[in-house]
This record gives sequence, C-alpha cells and structure tokens, in this order.
Amino acid sequence: MTVTVGVGRRVALWRVRRQMTQQVFADRIGRSKSWVDKVERGVRSLDRFSVIRQVAEVLRVDPAELLDGGEGRPQTGEATAGVDAVRAALASYDVFGTAGNVPPQLSGETVRRVEHGWATYRHGDYPRLLRAAPELLDTARRLRSARPEQGADLLASAYRVTALVLIKVGEPDLAWLAADRALAAAGGDVVSAGSAVVPLAQALRALDQPRLAMAATITAADRVAASTEQAASTGPERRAVYGTLLLQAALAAASCGDTHSASELLTQAATVAGQVGDGQDYRTSTFGPAAVELAHVVAAVESGDARQAVRRHDTATSRQPWQGLPAEHRAAYLLDAARAHLDTGDTAGAARWLVDADRVAPAEIRARPSARTLVAEIARTGPQSAGVARLATALGLTR
Repeated sequence: MTVTVGVGRRVALWRVRRQMTQQVFADRIGRSKSWVDKVERGVRSLDRFSVIRQVAEVLRVDPAELLDGGEGRPQTGEATAGVDAVRAALASYDVFGTAGNVPPQLSGETVRRVEHGWATYRHGDYPRLLRAAPELLDTARRLRSARPEQGADLLASAYRVTALVLIKVGEPDLAWLAADRALAAAGGDVVSAGSAVVPLAQALRALDQPRLAMAATITAADRVAASTEQAASTGPERRAVYGTLLLQAALAAASCGDTHSASELLTQAATVAGQVGDGQDYRTSTFGPAAVELAHVVAAVESGDARQAVRRHDTATSRQPWQGLPAEHRAAYLLDAARAHLDTGDTAGAARWLVDADRVAPAEIRARPSARTLVAEIARTGPQSAGVARLATALGLTR
C-alpha cells in the first residue's frame, strides 16, 4: 500500500489538535519520540495499515483522515456535518432565562422534539439527529427557563440523547460535555441523574478512561439502588436504569482488564433483568435479559477474549427478544461481533456481521470512525466479500 508523504503532516496536525506532545504521543503508541518526529517530517513513511490504525486510534480519528485527509471520500460524512452546529449549541448558555416570554404550545412542542430525538436515535439515523439537536436543545432550555419543574427532565433527556449521538460520530469530548449538562439539569432526580451517567460513562470509555467510567457508573448505580429501596413503589423504569448502569460498569471493568468485577456486575445485571423482563420500551433505556446477553459478548471483546465472545454470540442473537431491540442497539452489537470474529481470524464471519450491521442501521457504519476502521481492516484482510467491497468503496477506503 502506498501512502503519500502528507500523512506525516496530518499526524502532526491531529497530534497538536489533541494537545499531545511528541513524547506523550510516542508513549501512547509504544514508539520513540525520534520515530514520531521522523514520521511527522516525512523522513519515515507509514506503510503498514496496522500501524496507521494504531496511530488513528490514539489520535481518535478515522484512518482515512490520515491517509488522504478526507479527500476523495464521498459525502457519507453527511453524518458528521452537524457536529459544528451541536458544538455551537452546547456553547450557548441561557443565563437570563425567558420566563413570561414563552408561547403556551412550547411544552407540547418540547415533548414532541425530545420523543422524536430518541426515536431517531433508536433507528440509528444519526445525521438527522445531529441536524435536529441544536433546535432540540434550544427548545428544551427555553421550557426549563420558563417552567423549571416540567422542563428540567426534558432538558436532561435532550442532553442525554445529544451526548449519545456525539459518541457515535467520534466526538467523545463534546459528548462528555453534553452528558455533564444532563447531570446538571437532572438536579436532585436520582433516576434522571443515573440515566445521564450512562452516556457520561460511554464518553469516558471512548476517551480511554475506563476506570473513571467504572467509578462513575458504580456510584450512580448505588444511588439508584438506595433510592429504589426507599421508594414506596418501584416501577420497572427505575430498575431498568439501575440495570443499565450495571452493564456500563461491567463494560468499563472489562476495558480495564478486571474480568472478575465485570463478571460480578453482569451477574447482578442479569438478576435485575429477570425482574424487568424483555420487551419493555422506556424510550431512553432498552434493558432486559437480551441486553444482558449481548453485554456478555461485548465485555468479552473489551477484555480481549475474542473466542469467548464468538462462542456466546450465536446464543445471544438466536433468541426472539434480539429482534425487538432497537436498530441502533443491534447494529452497534454486530460491530462488536465482527471485531470478535476478526480477532479470531474468521474474516468471513467478520465480514458477514459487518454487512448485517450496515443493513440494520447504515449510519452505524457510515458515521462511526471505529466502524470505518473495521471496514478498512476487513477489506485488507484475506478474501473480500462483495458486501465489504461495496462498503469500502462507499466509504472511500479503497486504494
């Protein structure tokens, strides 16, 4: 594979954007500072995709961004076109409020926008959600300013779904900010705050901070559990939030290599899932036995045990509740399944699940940097399926 000298300049540009010195960057990729300096000056070329992928992961960019700077790629990048508008919306602070200047229909409009935002996310239409997010946040903020009691929960919900879509398109720093805003909007509502910790933990994991993610989710889960014990009656939604936090803590533990804690947390989550059952729809949280089964596979992938992940995969997807999960959830899981098969040397299996993920929710492949990396790696490994070839071409990853 031939790579232009410009790749070194792009590495330097993204390293500076990520506020890393050459030494810090070198430490993170396991190279010397001299090696980094030579690459950035074009003295040393990057001619192995595995190395390019490692560099891209540390810089949190798509490998194609380093290879060609995005030139020649078709605008499937429409998926991320709304990020700057969302960034601007997050930079907007409603300091003075708008009490007394709010139309009476704002309440119903806000509810509709929030519900539509979650429905769009569940269907995996990330470009549409990114375009809608700025106005969604503005509407929810205006309602909260005018009617704090009603608007707080809706604003927290709007920030949560914004954080989740930002994680999808590879913007964990912005996602962390949106999740933090969701926590602030939740105030003293333990369940709403616990729900906000879910995207917060995902953002921390994406920022390579799994221990912080684990600590945050366990603390939030403990608070939700304590509030559940104190409540006179406990609905399934509260238990679902508790179970979702346990799953996030388990995935964070697996990312840390703490398989013992991951197993214990998954066992606890399974107990809660048995109480909740499958087939529930809480808009913002899909939790039940099927979700726990999938989490076992993802935890195995996170901990590096690809063979165990592959062994559990067929069981996880053979049960009827699997089809009832949102498109976003199934497609994201199939990406992890593809990664597990690739890590075991089963390129054909990896290709099959990758193509299936694209059928379920195309934006899960077209918008996520990590998915693009996986497409590129599978396309360059062994015999290539027609489906993967089409994906690689659509994403501009062919050479």
